[in-house]
Amino acid sequence: MGKRIRAQRKGSSPRYRVASHRFPGANRMPRATDIVGEVTDLVHSPVHSAPLARVKLPGGETTLVSATEGIAIGSSVAIGDNVALKPGNITRIANIPEGTAINNLELRPGDGGKIARAAGNSCIVEARVGDKVRIRLPSGAIKELPENCRATIGVLSGHGRDEMPLRTAGAAYYKAKARGKLFPHVSGVAMNPVDHPHGGGNHQAVHGPSSVARGTPPGAKVGLIAPSRSGRGRGKKL
Repeated sequence: MGKRIRAQRKGSSPRYRVASHRFPGANRMPRATDIVGEVTDLVHSPVHSAPLARVKLPGGETTLVSATEGIAIGSSVAIGDNVALKPGNITRIANIPEGTAINNLELRPGDGGKIARAAGNSCIVEARVGDKVRIRLPSGAIKELPENCRATIGVLSGHGRDEMPLRTAGAAYYKAKARGKLFPHVSGVAMNPVDHPHGGGNHQAVHGPSSVARGTPPGAKVGLIAPSRSGRGRGKKL
């Protein structure tokens, strides 16, 4: 007798639920402007690869932001248009000189930060193009964003964190568990036909199409989910 595949179990089993009670809070840049806050603590968050900085604002409320390299407890964080070019300060990308490293960059003004939020990541301000600013992303890709998008000046802390190997299987297990994932992860093609749509055969391979429709039931919704195209890409290489 087979078992329910992962896609079915994830909907009802607490095993796949993220233990969010351990998370200190969301990493979002405050909406207030022209203020100076103070870093009161550096916080470890299991779901974030880089540490977070707890910033106390002048009104007494606190917020969590990405900890940039160079800041410490007691450091000041300025938020607004007239800020110094100092790691940890938050301002619009229109005010940041070309060639400056930034992190926690917004895709749309006011969204709180979406890009370059992993440990050691940063973007580079390339140039200004009309009312947009050209940014080089951590992947090397170029993207033009509205000049009112905000970012944090500097490189995100935690550089080199992914270079340390996971020395034990237990470390990999708890790393996955913090994000609601399962470790070890067994490939579908390694299973029997009764256990997974990709299972079975005389060798490990997906026999038949691996593309499925968006409305496929959970028992068969594995592989390429509603792909825009299938097959090997034969376009011109860049």
